Amino acid sequence: MALTNGCFDLLHGGHIHLLRTARAQADALVVAVNDDESVRRLKGADRPIFSLQERFEVLAALEPVDYVVSFSEDTPGNLIAAVVPDVLVKGGDWTPDRVVGRSEVESAGGRVAIVPYLEGRSSTGLIERIRAGRRDPVE
Repeated sequence: MALTNGCFDLLHGGHIHLLRTARAQADALVVAVNDDESVRRLKGADRPIFSLQERFEVLAALEPVDYVVSFSEDTPGNLIAAVVPDVLVKGGDWTPDRVVGRSEVESAGGRVAIVPYLEGRSSTGLIERIRAGRRDPVE
Protein backbone atom coordinates (compact mmCIF):
# COMPACT_ATOMS: atom_id res chain seq x y z
CA MET A 1 0.00 0.00 0.00
CA ALA A 2 1.17 3.50 -0.84
CA LEU A 3 0.35 6.65 1.12
CA THR A 4 0.61 10.27 0.14
CA ASN A 5 -0.57 13.34 1.97
CA GLY A 6 -1.33 17.00 1.53
CA CYS A 7 -3.95 19.72 1.70
CA PHE A 8 -5.31 19.02 -1.81
CA ASP A 9 -7.05 22.40 -1.86
CA LEU A 10 -7.97 23.47 -5.42
CA LEU A 11 -7.10 20.19 -7.07
CA HIS A 12 -4.99 20.65 -10.22
CA GLY A 13 -2.92 18.73 -12.75
CA GLY A 14 0.06 18.50 -10.42
CA HIS A 15 -2.09 16.68 -7.87
CA ILE A 16 -3.39 14.28 -10.52
CA HIS A 17 0.19 13.55 -11.62
CA LEU A 18 1.15 12.83 -8.00
CA LEU A 19 -1.86 10.58 -7.38
CA ARG A 20 -1.42 8.55 -10.57
CA THR A 21 2.28 8.08 -9.92
CA ALA A 22 1.67 7.19 -6.27
CA ARG A 23 -0.98 4.60 -7.19
CA ALA A 24 1.41 2.99 -9.66
CA GLN A 25 3.79 2.29 -6.75
CA ALA A 26 1.48 -0.19 -4.97
CA ASP A 27 -1.74 -2.18 -5.07
CA ALA A 28 -3.68 0.50 -3.16
CA LEU A 29 -3.36 4.23 -2.48
CA VAL A 30 -4.30 5.98 0.74
CA VAL A 31 -4.52 9.77 0.54
CA ALA A 32 -4.14 11.54 3.89
CA VAL A 33 -5.66 15.02 3.88
CA ASN A 34 -5.01 17.89 6.29
CA ASP A 35 -8.22 18.91 8.05
CA ASP A 36 -9.44 22.50 7.75
CA GLU A 37 -7.75 23.75 10.94
CA SER A 38 -4.35 22.30 10.03
CA VAL A 39 -4.63 23.84 6.54
CA ARG A 40 -5.28 27.24 8.17
CA ARG A 41 -2.23 26.82 10.39
CA LEU A 42 -0.04 25.85 7.44
CA LYS A 43 -1.41 28.08 4.65
CA GLY A 44 -3.04 31.03 6.40
CA ALA A 45 -6.43 32.24 7.62
CA ASP A 46 -7.91 32.43 4.10
CA ARG A 47 -7.37 28.72 3.42
CA PRO A 48 -8.65 26.18 2.69
CA ILE A 49 -10.73 27.27 -0.27
CA PHE A 50 -12.67 23.98 -0.11
CA SER A 51 -13.81 22.33 3.11
CA LEU A 52 -12.44 18.97 4.16
CA GLN A 53 -15.73 17.34 3.13
CA GLU A 54 -15.49 18.82 -0.37
CA ARG A 55 -11.83 17.80 -0.71
CA PHE A 56 -12.74 14.27 0.47
CA GLU A 57 -15.52 13.96 -2.11
CA VAL A 58 -13.32 15.09 -4.99
CA LEU A 59 -10.38 12.87 -4.01
CA ALA A 60 -12.57 9.81 -3.38
CA ALA A 61 -14.04 10.16 -6.88
CA LEU A 62 -10.62 9.89 -8.55
CA GLU A 63 -9.62 6.60 -10.14
CA PRO A 64 -6.14 6.30 -8.54
CA VAL A 65 -7.46 6.83 -5.00
CA ASP A 66 -8.55 3.82 -2.93
CA TYR A 67 -8.93 5.41 0.52
CA VAL A 68 -9.08 8.95 1.89
CA VAL A 69 -8.37 9.77 5.54
CA SER A 70 -7.85 13.03 7.37
CA PHE A 71 -5.46 14.18 10.05
CA SER A 72 -5.57 17.22 12.29
CA GLU A 73 -1.89 17.64 13.14
CA ASP A 74 0.40 19.81 11.04
CA THR A 75 2.15 16.67 9.78
CA PRO A 76 0.89 13.13 9.13
CA GLY A 77 3.58 11.62 11.36
CA ASN A 78 1.20 9.88 13.77
CA LEU A 79 -0.93 8.51 10.93
CA ILE A 80 2.10 7.22 9.04
CA ALA A 81 3.44 5.55 12.20
CA ALA A 82 0.06 3.84 12.71
CA VAL A 83 -0.41 2.74 9.08
CA VAL A 84 3.23 2.12 8.05
CA PRO A 85 2.74 2.06 4.28
CA ASP A 86 5.01 0.09 1.98
CA VAL A 87 5.64 3.25 -0.02
CA LEU A 88 5.45 6.82 1.25
CA VAL A 89 5.01 9.16 -1.71
CA LYS A 90 5.70 12.91 -1.78
CA GLY A 91 5.92 15.51 -4.50
CA GLY A 92 9.20 16.76 -5.90
CA ASP A 93 9.10 19.91 -3.78
CA TRP A 94 10.22 17.60 -0.96
CA THR A 95 13.61 16.01 -0.43
CA PRO A 96 13.78 12.56 1.17
CA ASP A 97 15.50 13.88 4.30
CA ARG A 98 12.51 16.23 4.95
CA VAL A 99 9.76 13.62 4.48
CA VAL A 100 7.85 13.09 7.73
CA GLY A 101 7.51 9.37 8.48
CA ARG A 102 10.49 8.34 6.40
CA SER A 103 12.34 6.64 9.25
CA GLU A 104 9.26 4.64 10.33
CA VAL A 105 8.56 3.47 6.78
CA GLU A 106 12.17 2.58 6.01
CA SER A 107 12.61 0.83 9.39
CA ALA A 108 9.69 -1.42 8.46
CA GLY A 109 11.28 -2.27 5.10
CA GLY A 110 9.34 0.28 3.05
CA ARG A 111 10.59 3.11 0.92
CA VAL A 112 10.05 6.77 0.14
CA ALA A 113 9.26 7.78 -3.45
CA ILE A 114 9.59 11.36 -4.63
CA VAL A 115 7.42 12.23 -7.64
CA PRO A 116 8.94 14.87 -9.92
CA TYR A 117 7.36 18.26 -9.38
CA LEU A 118 5.50 19.79 -12.30
CA GLU A 119 6.70 23.38 -12.50
CA GLY A 120 4.02 26.02 -12.09
CA ARG A 121 1.47 23.62 -10.63
CA SER A 122 0.55 24.62 -7.11
CA SER A 123 -2.68 25.54 -5.38
CA THR A 124 -1.02 28.59 -3.84
CA GLY A 125 0.15 29.80 -7.25
CA LEU A 126 -3.27 29.15 -8.76
CA ILE A 127 -4.99 31.11 -5.99
CA GLU A 128 -2.55 34.01 -6.47
CA ARG A 129 -3.26 34.05 -10.23
CA ILE A 130 -7.02 34.07 -9.63
CA ARG A 131 -6.79 36.85 -7.02
CA ALA A 132 -4.63 38.92 -9.35
CA GLY A 133 -7.20 38.50 -12.13
CA ARG A 134 -4.68 36.76 -14.37
CA ARG A 135 -6.24 34.54 -17.01
CA ASP A 136 -3.06 33.10 -18.50
CA PRO A 137 -3.35 29.31 -18.62
CA VAL A 138 -0.98 27.04 -16.76
CA GLU A 139 1.33 25.41 -19.31
